[in-house]
Amino acid sequence: MSRAERDFVVIGENIHATRVLLKKNERFNANDEGEEGIAFVDEHGAKRHLRIPEEEKGTQPYLEGRIKHVKVAVQVAMTGQEPDQSTALSYLDMLTRRQVEAGAHFLDVNLDEFSRKLEEQVEAMRFLVSHLAPQVALPLSIDSSNLEIIRTGLNTALALAGDRVGPPMLNSASLERIEALGLAAELQSPVVVTAAGESGVPNDAEGRVANASRIIEASLATGIKPEQIFVDPLVFPIAVDCESGRHCLEAIAEIRRRYGYEIHITGGMSNVSFGLPSRRLLNDAFLVLAVEAGADSGIVDPTAVNLEMALAADRSARPFQLAIDVLTGVDDTCREYMKAYRAGEFAKAVS
Repeated sequence: MSRAERDFVVIGENIHATRVLLKKNERFNANDEGEEGIAFVDEHGAKRHLRIPEEEKGTQPYLEGRIKHVKVAVQVAMTGQEPDQSTALSYLDMLTRRQVEAGAHFLDVNLDEFSRKLEEQVEAMRFLVSHLAPQVALPLSIDSSNLEIIRTGLNTALALAGDRVGPPMLNSASLERIEALGLAAELQSPVVVTAAGESGVPNDAEGRVANASRIIEASLATGIKPEQIFVDPLVFPIAVDCESGRHCLEAIAEIRRRYGYEIHITGGMSNVSFGLPSRRLLNDAFLVLAVEAGADSGIVDPTAVNLEMALAADRSARPFQLAIDVLTGVDDTCREYMKAYRAGEFAKAVS
């Protein structure tokens, strides 16, 4: 099967405890009682207000002007206190609905930053999946750095969603966490496998390909079908390593050459732009390059990423060319990119 014969698989990434809403956002305001919170519109078109708990206001992110809004919504929902619980669940439903309507194929759920305590992370995953799985019209992707949390999410999703939307996805397995493959095979779940090694992450294309090949072969040996394997070659910020974009693209191309179109190639595409302005421009350009190299999936925000529009962009336009140069290491210090940004050349790009 060629790339043209299969859809680009979108793993929607917005139900994460890491997600931040800035206080300067117009959605952050006070209600009639003067309580700080987040304004939103529910599925019935009614205006709602997610109140920020007092204990959250003392956290460092909040004091710095950042609201971990998914984390807050889950915390409020888990209290069981009305009317706040219903409002919080409605807020989570709104975030979910937007991703489904935007074309997501899986909904990634990660609550690692909900708490520093494993038992609280596990309970939060169980709670949220118990709410989402019976009603979301697509499979969940259970994402965590801890296999116990993943197992809890997968089992809960399977018990409540059944065969209605297909098996949930396991995100992720690696050479460092090879035992996750057994769980994916046992539950017949699609699985994201990363190019991380047993003791760290590779810093070049060759290391990515070598690790990815080993985890792919291990997946197949465990009985996981090729079409259930989603390879993540690891997308790192180019602001940290100017060669990382090129290395990732080269790895995508080589993995695709070795394994054909039976497997999927995915990744956290927006990671590439962390630390730089006009992130939408960089993200769109990198998505185009990744698809051309062989990627057929992405762990992305489907409400902000439109593959068709990205592919239709004018590649001869100077902003796009500057983005390409940064992503491929030609502008290896981001100097030309930043010069153009400061000169206002990216005025129409979304930052």
